[in-house]
Amino acid sequence: QVQLVESGGGLAQAGGSLRLSCAASGGTATRYGMGWFRQAPGKEREFVASINWSGSSTRYADSVKGRFTISRDILKNTMSLQMNSLKPEDTAVYYCAKDQMSFRSGAPMTPPHEYDSWGQGTQVTVSS
Repeated sequence: QVQLVESGGGLAQAGGSLRLSCAASGGTATRYGMGWFRQAPGKEREFVASINWSGSSTRYADSVKGRFTISRDILKNTMSLQMNSLKPEDTAVYYCAKDQMSFRSGAPMTPPHEYDSWGQGTQVTVSS
């Protein structure tokens, strides 16, 4: 099974930036798309962004479009989420996940059930 570990979370001020990373081990995820989700207290898990296996196609939630950028490094088997212009509403635990289907031509879908491996999460807190 693929093991996913997030890092890079922390505290930022509104308008600031953070960069999250997700490292994969114990298998290969190079032929699968990846996604970022977040969950705030009392709320359901929310789709943030996804990227296909080749890195040629991406998808973003409307709430982060234009502010967040998803990318992946195939050689390092890592995925990143660059978060700019942070808002207090971005405060949540952020999770990386692997698409259950290989070789999708487009970016993975938004429903959580489309993903079959998950990281432990990393806390992002944005203050005003």
